[in-house]
Parts: sequence; structure tokens; C-alpha cells
Amino acid sequence: METIGRSTAILLVGALLAHGTAIAGATITGKVDAPRPRDRVNAVVFVDRVEGEFAPPSEPAVMDQKNLEFLPHVLPVLAGTTVDFLNSDEVLHNVFSPDLCARKFNLGSWPKGEVRSHRFDKPSCQAVMLCNIHPEMEAYIVTLQNPFYAVTDTAGAYRIEDVPPGSRTLRVWHERLAAEPVQVDVPESGSVEVNFRLRR
Repeated sequence: METIGRSTAILLVGALLAHGTAIAGATITGKVDAPRPRDRVNAVVFVDRVEGEFAPPSEPAVMDQKNLEFLPHVLPVLAGTTVDFLNSDEVLHNVFSPDLCARKFNLGSWPKGEVRSHRFDKPSCQAVMLCNIHPEMEAYIVTLQNPFYAVTDTAGAYRIEDVPPGSRTLRVWHERLAAEPVQVDVPESGSVEVNFRLRR
């Protein structure tokens, strides 16, 4: 069998990336701890930066408005993703954000069953979503440079799959708390565990 040279292998990898074919990597798992158990949920754990460009999904992400709440409360998306804002309540809702990184938009108000949309283009943007009809409603959309991210569950656990190997910086975003970034050497396969402690 003919041996593939290094330069040929690099070209093959480049071709796979150009056609959007995923190259399997390692899995990063762990937990995010916090002073209060309720703060362990809805933290976004993400790889700070990965080489290359990543096409946004063809299907929009969805943030619902149900029982006078935004669902989910925290929604991470890849830069360039369109988010559909659905109204599932019997009352009118409005969606707006005052954050410049999200282009400071206001979608107006609309009734049950209707959808209005907005595209989130700028990476490293953490934009608050508000409703001017119901001021108690609040949610966040976190726009990221790459698709290697996860949201913690009620126990603070997370799992990010297929992370490309190499030295990576892992960060956490939380709406009220913060944690120091962690440098991690991601192997070509298998898994690595990284835990965080949130503080004020």
C-alpha cells in the first residue's frame, strides 16, 4: 500500500474542511461550580478561538416566549446564526436588545404563533434580550467564533465534543459571575476533564 506523504495529508485535511466535513477530535467534559447551586446552570463553556472559518447553520436557532419567559434563558450561537423568536403565549410580546454588538435591535410586538427573526453576526457578543411589554422577562444570546461550546445543566455539568486537537483556551460566560480561563491540551482523540469555579 502506498504511504501518504505529509503534504498530501495536509491537503486532504484542507479539502475536508473546505467541504464542511467534520474531523473528529476529542471531548472536553467537566463541571462548573458556584457559591449557590442555582448559579451552576446556564453557564456557557466554550473554546475561545479555533483556526478557520465556520459556516453558520442553515436552520435558525429558536428562542421561545412562553409563560412570560424566554426559553431557553441562555442561547449560545455561532456567529452568523439567525435566531427565530417565537411567541407561544396568548399575549403580545416584544423582543429588543440595547446591546451594540447585537446591532441594538427592536423587533416590535407580535401575537401568539408568529415568529420574528434577527441575525447575530458579531462573535464575542453577549447580548441581553428584553421585552418592553413585560419588563421581568430577560434572556441572553451569546455569539461565538466557533461551534465548540456547551451550556451547563442543573448540576453544572457540560460536554463539548469533536474539539480539534492542540493547545486551547477554555472560557466560561455567566450572566452574573466569572471564572478564570483554563489552558488545556486537547488530544487527537479521547477526552479531557476541565472544571471551573465561578466567583463574583
